[in-house]
Amino acid sequence: MAGQAVKHDYHLVNPSPWPLVGSFFGFVLAIGAIVMMKGLSDDPSNVFFGEGQPWLLGLGFLGVFYTMFGWWSDVVKESRGGDHTPVVQIGLRYGMILFIVSEVMFFVAWFWIFFEGALFHEVRMIEGWDAWPVTDPSTGSVIETFDPWHLPLINTLILLLSGTTVTWAHHALLHGDRAGAKLGLLFTVLLGLSFTAVQVYEYSHATFAFSGNLYGASFFMATGFHGAHVIIGTIFLAVCLFRLLAGHFTPQKHFGLEAAAWYWHFVDVVWLFLFAFVYVTFQ
Repeated sequence: MAGQAVKHDYHLVNPSPWPLVGSFFGFVLAIGAIVMMKGLSDDPSNVFFGEGQPWLLGLGFLGVFYTMFGWWSDVVKESRGGDHTPVVQIGLRYGMILFIVSEVMFFVAWFWIFFEGALFHEVRMIEGWDAWPVTDPSTGSVIETFDPWHLPLINTLILLLSGTTVTWAHHALLHGDRAGAKLGLLFTVLLGLSFTAVQVYEYSHATFAFSGNLYGASFFMATGFHGAHVIIGTIFLAVCLFRLLAGHFTPQKHFGLEAAAWYWHFVDVVWLFLFAFVYVTFQ
């Protein structure tokens, strides 16, 4: 009851608008994606619901970003207010672990395509692998894959280095070295941006497209979703850097940075599998 001291370690959150707001804009985002790809009107010139109209999709994205910013800002305020007790922090850790496990299974779907033919002997898949690398039906020429020992190797080294810098930042914070933690996080964010820049450059020089061949679809789905995760992880780490500069983290309480480091290591490991199988094995 109001006015009485709390006698348990669990945080009972205050009424929040974010679940409802997030659900609404998530629905808008889904409808916007349908409008963008297929349209809801038979008239292609329909400026509201015709195929290719991006306004509803953009509104959905803005709403989702607004929800994320507002909701996570409230979580930070709860942490700063002392609501994240040791018991609550255990729950947060379990939640982050389960989220990363779900992301692992998400990427299993994209890796599965590379092994489905060998495991289940599906005729269409076997034909696809037997013709590897497949020919582009629009030109009739054999698809030229990327040299794994050029840009992909550079990006591999960038991510491996970023894994060491984020570990450095975490270790420095644990030992009270705030300057080292700031420098390590800054380097990690810059390396994440570098990875994205190299991948954009690589995509711009691809000799194959997403559609029309097995390799192109598999390559862009797997590496593209990983690239999106790198961007998300970079934003995650940048927010942690700003919070560190603002004095939010202490050696005893810094789960936000710890969760970002877990996520970044997950991104690193996924890339090692992508490099080994998508670039090297199936070049």
